Amino acid sequence: MNFFSMAAKGGFLMIVLLGLSIAALYIIGQKIWLLYKINEIGDGFMDEVRQLLAQGRIEEAAQICRRYDSPLARLVLKGIERKGRPADDIQVAVENEGNAEIAKLEKWLPMLATIAGGAPMIGFLGTVLGMIQAFFNMSTAGSNVDINLLSSGIYTAMVTTVGGLVVGIIAYFGYNYLTSAITTLVHKMENITVDLTETLSKQ
Repeated sequence: MNFFSMAAKGGFLMIVLLGLSIAALYIIGQKIWLLYKINEIGDGFMDEVRQLLAQGRIEEAAQICRRYDSPLARLVLKGIERKGRPADDIQVAVENEGNAEIAKLEKWLPMLATIAGGAPMIGFLGTVLGMIQAFFNMSTAGSNVDINLLSSGIYTAMVTTVGGLVVGIIAYFGYNYLTSAITTLVHKMENITVDLTETLSKQ
């Protein structure tokens, strides 16, 4: 029995689990791609920007930021655009930009967490429905109980349980990885905010 024929034995709940798995993989893939784009900026990015700002080459520093499609670059650019204003104004502007970028990264993560918790429950629902079907077939068969009468219900029970657990595990590990990576990014952005504010306030 191949995977698809086995999945078909799970009934209509497997279609629900398939939809959840596609949604989970899409969210995980999209967020990993965004994190990859963020990490394209090397450690020397801030050193280069800081050096240009110290030399008064403001526009060149801004051009370096515009070169990257990254939340970190947009964060620094927002601060550069506020150059000449009080340090508090610069810090508030950079923090607001940082909060907006973090909100974009965290978008859909609650849905991923819901899939991680909900998929195994849907699988368990399939287990219950499958066992109900199996016992119903037994009750209607009377004394002529045959294993074939039970097979469809048992298939539904077992396959949906496995499907729900697989989808839930993928979503669970994906959610934990993404939240950890975003938390690390938040700390990095906080350090950049402080560093950038100090650099601009000295100009």
